[in-house]
This record gives sequence, structure tokens and C-alpha cells, in this order.
Amino acid sequence: MAAPLDFTIIGAGPYGLSLAAMLGADPNLKHRIVGKPMHSWLTKMPKGMSLKSAGFSSNLIAPLEQEFGLRHFYEEKNLAFDPVAMPIPVDVFSAYGLAFQNRYVADVLDEHITELAPCTDGFRLTTENGTVFTTRKVVLATGIGEFAHIPEPLNALPTELMTHSSAHHDLQKFSGRKVAVIGNGSSGVDLAVLLHEAGADVTHIIRNSRTDFGCLWRDAAAGWWSRLRTPLSGIGPGWRNRVFADLPWGFRYLPEDLRLKIVRRHLGPAAGWFIAKRAEAVPKLYGHMVREAHVRGHAVVLRLGQEGASARNVSVDHVIAATGFKVDMRRLQFLHADLRRKVRLLGNYPRLNAHFESTVPGLFFVGPVAAGAFGPVMRFVFGAGFTCRQLAHHFSRQPTPNLNSGLFSA
Repeated sequence: MAAPLDFTIIGAGPYGLSLAAMLGADPNLKHRIVGKPMHSWLTKMPKGMSLKSAGFSSNLIAPLEQEFGLRHFYEEKNLAFDPVAMPIPVDVFSAYGLAFQNRYVADVLDEHITELAPCTDGFRLTTENGTVFTTRKVVLATGIGEFAHIPEPLNALPTELMTHSSAHHDLQKFSGRKVAVIGNGSSGVDLAVLLHEAGADVTHIIRNSRTDFGCLWRDAAAGWWSRLRTPLSGIGPGWRNRVFADLPWGFRYLPEDLRLKIVRRHLGPAAGWFIAKRAEAVPKLYGHMVREAHVRGHAVVLRLGQEGASARNVSVDHVIAATGFKVDMRRLQFLHADLRRKVRLLGNYPRLNAHFESTVPGLFFVGPVAAGAFGPVMRFVFGAGFTCRQLAHHFSRQPTPNLNSGLFSA
């Protein structure tokens, strides 16, 4: 077997590609990136969906002298671009990610990892096509695809009648069918709208009494008083967002219970401001929760509960659970059991030091799974900037800022 690599990145989404581009600028680092470029964006989000994030905060990260942000991609394609006031379609962002990959990360091993196991050289990786190699360090940038959450009442339904929102890209197959969409976040609202516009008979079931459509992010060119009162950040307007976006290194020093509470509650389910008008046409059942679900013939009967009212039944051909994702390290089945056992947790998140390294030496986690250590910004593309610059310093053995001590601290 060949000599071990210095490090390997698993995952070729925005975080993995950005990190590979940054580290690829160092000729002394022998590395590899494994994964299908922009796979989740291309296959697990419905056609017609748009990012909630603004254009200025949706850039992949390359060395400064080679910067290729989303604006540059729009300019190359002769497309109009507004950094704040224009929604970014998912298909355009996916194309941007692929263009970034072709420009900076041409040697992606386009395969899925089936096993990551410890070995004497560090780690042994096996791909779906039988490729085996070793590496001293591993960065997991696999996103949240493994963590789709299905509420308990729906778990027993067969997959041909119930699916998670991440299972759908092309919605035309639902034209003429009765579909229930459960969930009040951006995926739920967008799916309900897009299904309705594709000719499906949609019922949108929402636990809350209303839908939060957010607002147009305040323009950075607004007056100084507006900017002071409601500053703009890479994850949205407001001082809390500004602190979490700009000071992820400081988040690690908050009490553990507070960290978990913030990650769980901050920036909860909400849709994009730009879809509010289109959502008006979709039939909704506000204030309803699914209490039971069972199969009757070729349909699903949902028993819905509403506070202060008797239960009601809804019969549909298919149920889509747009119920989000919940990080749980136990669900990363490609991780060898020894590694899953040795990764210490904070809640269901891995404990990480200032360099994103877990309690397994040489095993790093970035993206949404790092939110328990670095805060809500890790759930956004914008978080790739801090992440990649921090790891580029660390892997290149360059000095890191004193405020980010390399000593392990949860």
C-alpha cells in the first residue's frame, strides 16, 4: 500500500471543497478529497428552491489571491447579482460549487466512503468501489445528509408512502397526487409551494400558529443608525447573529448547557421572505400535530391533534416529513465502531478543540456537526470562511492566533 497521506477530506460540499482549495495552495501537504461534488445540493433539494442566505454570505473559500466568490460566478455567466436583496436559486449555487471545484479542486475522488477505521498509520479508508488507502489525519465534511429526522408517529410508515424532504429533487412525479407536507421551516414551506405549483393536491400541516417568513436582509448601504441598531451579518441581521457569525472562536467558552440551548433554538424553523406570496395559495392546517399515522389501502391516514379541538383525519397518497435534521454521531455508519466509541460528545455533537479536532487524535469535524463547539454559524455556508482559514493555519503548521489555544477544550 502507498505511503499514508498527510490528510484526507471526506465530503465535497461547500466546506470540503473550500478546505481542499485552501490546503491545495500548500505544496508541502499531501492530501486527497473524497466525495461526490455538491451531491446533496444536486440531489436532495427540490428544483426551484432558493437559499435563505444572501449572496454576499454564500461564497466558497479559496486563497485570497485566487478569490472566486459567488459574485464572480454570476459575472462570468452574465447574470444579474445583488449581494443582499436577491434570492440565490439552489441550482445556480450548485453550478457555482461545481465551477469552483473545477477551478481549484480538480482531483476529487468521486466516490462514497464505506468505512473509516483506525490503523497504525492513522486511518484506513475504503470506498464504495474498493479503493483503500491510509492517511494520518481525516476531516469529516459530510454535511447533515446522514441526520434526517423523522417524527415518531411516522417512523412505522413504509418508504413508498412516507419520505423525508431530503429524498426529493424532481417533484413532477407527485402531479395529481394528494400529498401532506409536515414542517414549518424553509424545506417544508418551499416543498409545499413547489408541489402545489407542480400540480399536486397539497395539505401543509404546521404545528405552529403561523409561518415565519423572516424579512429582506437590511442593506449594508443603509444609514449608520440602521446599521448600528440592526447590523448585517453572514447569517442574518441583528446583533446576536453578528456575534455568532463573527466570533465563533468565542462560542467555545460559553457554558456547555448554554451552547446546546443556543444551537437548538437560535434561528429556528423559518422560510425565506421571497416565497411568502407564493405560499398564500397552499392549503394549510395551522396548529396541528400528527398524533398517529397508519396505512389504509394505498393511502396514509394521519390523525391530527389540535389544542382545544377534537382530532381530525387526513387521508393522502404520500407524506413528506420536512422535519429537519438532528446531529447524532451514532448514525455515521461508515465510522468504525472503535472511532464512534472514542469520540466524546457534547449532547450529540462531537467535542472539538480550537482546531476542530475531536477526542480521537487526527479526526476533525467541520460544518453543522461542529455547531456544538463553534455555534450556529456552522450551519451556514458562511461558516466555511472561519473553518477553512483556521484549519489551513493548523495543517500548514503556521502560528494560530493566541485566542484560539491549541490545547483541547470543550
